[in-house]
Amino acid sequence: MYRLFLKIATRYLLKNKLYSFINIIGLAIGIASFVLIMLYVNYERSYDTFKGSENVYRVFMDYLEGGKYVPGDANTYIVSGPTLKEEFPEIEDFVRIRRVKGLVLLHDNTVFDDKTGALADPSYFNIFDRTLKKGDLNTALNEPYSMVLAASLAQKIFGPEDPIGKTVEIAAGGNTPFKVTGVMEGEVQNTHIKNDFLVSFQTFYTWPVFERDWKYTWNQNEYYTYLKVDKNTDFDLLNQKVMDLDPEGLGNERHHLEPIEDIHLTSNKPYEAESNGSADSVRLLAIIAFITILLSWMNYMNLSTSKSLERAKEIGVRKVVGARRPQLIVQSLLESALLNFIAIVLAIAVVYLVLPLFNRFVGQDFQLDSTLLQGLLPYFGFILFGGLLSAFYPALVLSKYKAVKVLRGKLRTSSNSINLRRGLIIGQFLVTITLLTGAFVANKQIRFLENRPIGADLDHLVALDGQILNREKDSLLKADFGTLVDELKKSPFVKDVALAQTYPGDDFSHLNSNIGVIFPNGTIDTTRVWYNYAVQPDYFKVTGMEFAAGGAFRQTASEKGHDIVINEKMAHLMGVSDMESLVGKTMKFWDVDFTISGVVKDYHHFGLKSPIEPMIITHNKSIGNVLVKLDLPAATIASTTEALEQLNKTWHQVFPESTYNYTFLDQNFEAQYKEDKKFASAFQIFTILAILIASMGLFGLTSYTCIQRRKEIGIRKVNGASITQILQLLNQDFVKWVGIAFIIAVPISWYAMSKWLEGFTYKTTMSWWIFALAGITALVIALLTVSWQSFRAATNNPVDALRDE
Repeated sequence: MYRLFLKIATRYLLKNKLYSFINIIGLAIGIASFVLIMLYVNYERSYDTFKGSENVYRVFMDYLEGGKYVPGDANTYIVSGPTLKEEFPEIEDFVRIRRVKGLVLLHDNTVFDDKTGALADPSYFNIFDRTLKKGDLNTALNEPYSMVLAASLAQKIFGPEDPIGKTVEIAAGGNTPFKVTGVMEGEVQNTHIKNDFLVSFQTFYTWPVFERDWKYTWNQNEYYTYLKVDKNTDFDLLNQKVMDLDPEGLGNERHHLEPIEDIHLTSNKPYEAESNGSADSVRLLAIIAFITILLSWMNYMNLSTSKSLERAKEIGVRKVVGARRPQLIVQSLLESALLNFIAIVLAIAVVYLVLPLFNRFVGQDFQLDSTLLQGLLPYFGFILFGGLLSAFYPALVLSKYKAVKVLRGKLRTSSNSINLRRGLIIGQFLVTITLLTGAFVANKQIRFLENRPIGADLDHLVALDGQILNREKDSLLKADFGTLVDELKKSPFVKDVALAQTYPGDDFSHLNSNIGVIFPNGTIDTTRVWYNYAVQPDYFKVTGMEFAAGGAFRQTASEKGHDIVINEKMAHLMGVSDMESLVGKTMKFWDVDFTISGVVKDYHHFGLKSPIEPMIITHNKSIGNVLVKLDLPAATIASTTEALEQLNKTWHQVFPESTYNYTFLDQNFEAQYKEDKKFASAFQIFTILAILIASMGLFGLTSYTCIQRRKEIGIRKVNGASITQILQLLNQDFVKWVGIAFIIAVPISWYAMSKWLEGFTYKTTMSWWIFALAGITALVIALLTVSWQSFRAATNNPVDALRDE
């Protein structure tokens, strides 16, 4: 019997090719979109999940501002971990990590540059559940000048050789040899703190690179601290005890704990190890995934029920010859199962084919291996369950037709069925308008970020940096950088040059943060965090910053100057509105008196996702970045490539033994919004797919309506109704449904996108025209979708509809 049912189902799907094609394509698009989005969502939610990760927490600092504590830096102090472990017995272990970016490794005169390493305690492997491919976990990071390499880096440096016991040099403050004591197993990508290699923390106390830091305890927070606690620990209680702890020397700060599993999506603090994701964006994408597949099921239900009218006589005849309702339900479910099976197979094929493109889009390397598929098993169960539920309703509708009414031509659909289908269509319009609004708002926000003035001119501005090999940072090296500046200025491609510790759009790691300053009026502020960095005087001209009062500090022969420039935010922190009154006044910090030479207008150093912070810019012959302003006419006539080649050549003339890197500052600044641009693009793509699926559902309902009202249309045409009047008759309901959906969608979309925009300090407004445009677009899509079927019905010969009357 089931073989017969399957044969009938196959014949029916082959006979009704358009119906089968629309249903299969709609379901396949919905399922493929769902799988792809959930691949990304699962990956984002999997960050820092490993065996025991539920008992691992990161320590961060809160700062006392305005009488209350606010979240501060992601970094802590070198003594934070040991102090907390000593105070609280529920803390089993701790690990301190001090990262150093952009390091250069050398082996057999081969350079391996731009690597990120970290000092780490031996407990690193226990807390992060990492294993070694080679070496001893218990001793790998015990001795000073020991090093553990990531597997990929070990392969690059040593090839097939066993690296254990061999030496690698780090070019920092001269070349320092390190003994390789381990190779880490595998590469962990879904972690908020990635390292190419680890150095034993004991090295810190004797490595000259950190000599100036040896004396610090509670006055330099440059360490990530992670705690492993007993599995039976009450986290809230422990966290409160940690916050209440006031060790001597901590001042107006306190420690705070956060689960390591939450860091990637919920933490966005200064000095994060890397840019984190957004829980709101991931949540919205997951909602889009479920909406897309729900739309495909709604589309299937509409098409199936519309097609059931054409099969009414078949059902009537089969009932007359003895078919029972359960058999008809099984027959219908087999047809649905066959159709869904084809759609699932097609969806998997689509996922497989577009996965490389999707990987480039999201910047990942997903592979359809057993591990990935295992993570998707619950979703495949959801897909099968949802497909089964969506198939039941058409099966019930089809099987309940009365044979006598069908064969007499008196079939009528119940009001409940009509209302359900109308509800489904309104739901599709509701989703369509909401998604369109979200896509418009996301694009508007991205354009807002790209076009908002940042208070600096970064166009054609290039930052040069590199590691000078075999030399320490002494006065001779600084003199050579002066020579480099002079040589660069001779180039016809170069407009100006300056040295600076950092620049707008650079990350927090190149900034200094401090607490404690005496303002010109004598007020002492020991609560508010302020940031500072060192530059040379030409920095302000090169970056195009404007002064609200005064000007840049004077060039001095000494290595450091006692003139400073502050931003307007720092002036406002002092309670001063007259910027000119601050010029020439004295501020005191670091136990040194500094003279304010100028107040620079506020600029966005951290990007537009963060608020402008109080900033002090000091005068120092810092060797951090060489900022080169390219001459615009020369750069356009010759080419940017030729200009960059000239910069490279000049650099290596001065520093023949060195690495060399360059960064366009405008591109680097915009890179902060890379994830937001991906989110906006993903929103657009999956909105278009959802609209396509919804349009198929509209096509199904239009077909159903035209079949039901076929005779009515014929009678109206016989009585003189024009094609325009018939079109108006058939389309007016859809206009009404769009209106109902629009009214419901506006508050939903406004709330959803308001929550998303909360992740931005500077955000666009949700103008009324966005909602209007989304509603009009949905209406146009609906009318275009239904008008084809309506026009066919309106132009049919009425004789065909009335022949059997």
